[in-house]
Amino acid sequence: MRDEGHNLNVVSLTRSLVDIPSITEEEEHALLFLESTLQDIAVMYGGTVERMPVEARRFNLYANWPNAGIAPVTFSTHVDTVPPFFPSSEDEEHVYGRGACDAKGILACMIIAIANLLERGVRGLGLLIVVGEERGSTGALVAGDPSASGMTDQGSGFLVNGEPTENKLALGTKGALRLELRAKGKMAHSAYPELGESAIDKLLDVLEQARMIALPNDPVLGQSTMNIGVIQGGRAPNVIADEAEAQILIRLVDDGESTRVALRSIAEGKLDISEILYIPAMQFSPLSGFESSSVAYTTDIPLLSPAWGEPYLLGPGNIHVAHTLEERVLKSELFEAVRLYEKLASELLAKHSAKER
Repeated sequence: MRDEGHNLNVVSLTRSLVDIPSITEEEEHALLFLESTLQDIAVMYGGTVERMPVEARRFNLYANWPNAGIAPVTFSTHVDTVPPFFPSSEDEEHVYGRGACDAKGILACMIIAIANLLERGVRGLGLLIVVGEERGSTGALVAGDPSASGMTDQGSGFLVNGEPTENKLALGTKGALRLELRAKGKMAHSAYPELGESAIDKLLDVLEQARMIALPNDPVLGQSTMNIGVIQGGRAPNVIADEAEAQILIRLVDDGESTRVALRSIAEGKLDISEILYIPAMQFSPLSGFESSSVAYTTDIPLLSPAWGEPYLLGPGNIHVAHTLEERVLKSELFEAVRLYEKLASELLAKHSAKER
């Protein structure tokens, strides 16, 4: 079955993308497949496909089908996935595999929605595919900065970002604050702890207090949360530890400043805190005719906006199965997402035209 006259099918395209491993920093083969697919659509309907260099053997892709100049509406999502890779499979209801919902099924829906609109004569559309979203947002950092991307004709009036929202238009996303805590001590024989100073004890004391911090709450985004994701340190069981570190990730519902102040106060004189990543929380405008929700995760949107325009967030799939060995997406949601992306693009193009008058 085809979705339109261009011979693309959302289930088969999703499976083709899933079956190309693209764990973060290893996206090249998937990008080459996507580049070929988009070049075919560019040849068929007139358009351009460009590479946006990021690092050695890593690049974003930007495809553009404008009326003239820059496309007013840009779809965007990421091609990288978390490990471990596992290939696609399907049953009557679902497509399974790494990236099925985060975010290769989304990417397949965007490509087909764009092709459907192009076939009907709609222009003014772009597609930005980025690398590295799952670890540091490397591709988005480049795409959101014209001086870094080397592309002077990038950008748009509206950005439709894709992450799993169960096809509901998100009203907001939490931000992220990633911190590294490093404690230093003095080595000694564990039989004589008074001769040393345990970095692990310092770290654990700070982390215990950090867990007691009252984190902010927002009426749309809900409760800010903290995860202590990594703890490491020490030399051996019979040695007082001279070093220890932890990495924590806070899901923000505000600018994060009150949480920073509280953590620094707890850590003062005990250990050093370094800020590794900061992405602010964001809230988006609603649109009539779209079911809405808010999500607890972070996206590339803060790094892509404002260069790529007013943001919207929508995609098939349930975030609860992303990053798991049960990752999957409903076929019905894939087909529905194609329709919703077409509807959203049409409304945003009309909104752009009204502004231009």
